Amino acid sequence: MAAPKKGRSASAQSRPGRSLAFILIAIAALTGGMFLSGHPTPRLGIDLAGGTSITLTAKNEPGQPNAINQTNMNTAVDIMNRRVNGLGVSEAEVQTQGSDNIIVNIPKGTNSKEARDQVGTTAKLYFRPVLATEVSGSAASASPSPSASSSSSSKATDKATEKATSSSSASPTSSATSQGRAVTDALKADSTPSASSSASSSASPSASSSASPSATSSASASAAATKLQAQYTALNCADKAQRAKAGEGSKATDPTVACGKNSSGQWQKYILGPAEVSGTDIKSASAVFDTQSAAGWKVTMEFTSGGSKKFANITGKLAQNQSPQNQFAIVLDGDVVSDPFVQQALTGGSAEISGSFDQTEAQSLANMLKYGALPLTFKESSVTTVTAALGGEQLHAGLIAGAIGLGLVVIYLVVYYRGLSIIAIPSLLVSGALTYVIMALLGPTIGFALNLPAVCGAIVAIGITADSFIVFFERIRDEIREGRSLRPAVERAWPRARRTILVSDFVSFLAAAVLFIVTVGKVQGFAFTLGLTTVLDVVVVFFFTKPLMTLLARRTFYASGSKWSGLDPKALGAKPPLRRTRRPSAPVDPKEA
Repeated sequence: MAAPKKGRSASAQSRPGRSLAFILIAIAALTGGMFLSGHPTPRLGIDLAGGTSITLTAKNEPGQPNAINQTNMNTAVDIMNRRVNGLGVSEAEVQTQGSDNIIVNIPKGTNSKEARDQVGTTAKLYFRPVLATEVSGSAASASPSPSASSSSSSKATDKATEKATSSSSASPTSSATSQGRAVTDALKADSTPSASSSASSSASPSASSSASPSATSSASASAAATKLQAQYTALNCADKAQRAKAGEGSKATDPTVACGKNSSGQWQKYILGPAEVSGTDIKSASAVFDTQSAAGWKVTMEFTSGGSKKFANITGKLAQNQSPQNQFAIVLDGDVVSDPFVQQALTGGSAEISGSFDQTEAQSLANMLKYGALPLTFKESSVTTVTAALGGEQLHAGLIAGAIGLGLVVIYLVVYYRGLSIIAIPSLLVSGALTYVIMALLGPTIGFALNLPAVCGAIVAIGITADSFIVFFERIRDEIREGRSLRPAVERAWPRARRTILVSDFVSFLAAAVLFIVTVGKVQGFAFTLGLTTVLDVVVVFFFTKPLMTLLARRTFYASGSKWSGLDPKALGAKPPLRRTRRPSAPVDPKEA
């Protein structure tokens, strides 16, 4: 009655080629994906590639004991990402570490001092009146003209209204944007700016002194206005370098130039008046879905008492102007993130910005508005700068250490296990190939960077992988010592070895997981690599080592117990095969006749 069980076992044993084909196809597919992704090598961390690593620790402001939370930290990360990207850095990393730390990793080739200045300062958010705007790269007039204003007003922009009133934004057209559009002089504080297309010598001084109610021109104001107009005319926001320098050195009380991106993906350039409201005047901001009028997503703002007065004052002035001078720009770190228009003074201490927002855009704008009022400051805890030469030396040393460790393991396997090393060494190579390819793919996928501790984890994994082979081989030898031939010995040894390997790898993986969770920084690289290679060890042993051992057990070299196979019964002290003998029959007394 045991025939069906034996049949199933024999069927499983007779198809080890399927497992080998599966893992080889998987390696080929992953390798192809690696080359198709354009990242044939693992992404290197700061300590190997060179660069600067900055650790910032968040601090609560007095009276705000609960300001350090996940939402505020994530918003700070977004802002710092914008700043670092403004430096032209394409591979920088900004991520939270623990509950109150932010790690900024900037690769080689970046001015570390400038990067530290950028990420270590509090974000500056201002509400500035839009004096002029146009799509960057198009012909810009020296001063705003009626046609430019008309063109701007025909484009859909965000709309700022009182929170209590319903808002209806301008109808979007094919060129609809959510940013500002034109080019202007400066906004006069006490009167509507002229829409004249000619830039007279008297208009320019008044433009440069928009923060003042006085219309009296001066030589210095005229020079400042001329300089500002020249900066605006020369500004090309499509150029990353020019965007980074736009408005550089300008104060909050001065008119300035700035860049922003509209909803069509085009870059806009602006002339902006002095800041009328700062980010610290915002009490709160949130993205909400308008369920009453089904107008979609909008952003609501609550101002402080002082901010409410400032906002009512500036919106009252802007509401009297024609487009685009009825818009105010929300400027974060010199970049225009939105430019809603107003139609009336907003005096309720709250306002909402509506437009063609989706959920992501509305939440992003709300986060930016909140960041200007966040009660968070950051203290620079540590800065580590690694030169490219030092990083290369560390990588070289790590590779040498790995090669030495691998070489010692190979020598041990060859000397002690002899022919069985033909199974162990290819298994190590398969494990190494899988580890390399997956690390290369994880770089562009999840931002994994191979640092020096991660290299150490890979070296430790060589021993873990070799240990699994040793467990399996020793179980087979134990069965041979019991007097069994090779093929039955392999199949009887596998269940016991499998349990031992799984328990051992589970303990290693658990240790790696705990280490990854409770540690921070580069130690996580060691834990991640250790966990990854432990999982791959199980895959290799099940789908490569065991099937290959099953196939080779059919070969005469191994099955006959050659002394070079590592499975010589005599060398292992095997017992003679157990043979069943018949019990001698008892003598039978002859019967009497």
